[in-house]
Amino acid sequence: MLLELRGKVKAGRICRMSDLGKGQRGRVLNIKVDNPALRRRLFDMGITRGVEFEIKKISPLGDPVDIALRGYELCLRKSSMEQIEVEVLA
Repeated sequence: MLLELRGKVKAGRICRMSDLGKGQRGRVLNIKVDNPALRRRLFDMGITRGVEFEIKKISPLGDPVDIALRGYELCLRKSSMEQIEVEVLA
């Protein structure tokens, strides 16, 4: 219960993807990844500028997080999500 309440950000705000809570939706604004291999992997998985996503599930310990985008679900580590800047939609 506490993990679900933690991380709720109001719509219209700009934050990191890792700040969002379960059930929230957002749009990717910028990917600030220094590692070129990780940056390429994120692009290959469909995380590009402008893509909309929804936080579906958060594991009991908070890592990894399951997100839905482009018609499929993807698990990401919090460390990767911290490098993605998003606009909160809901």
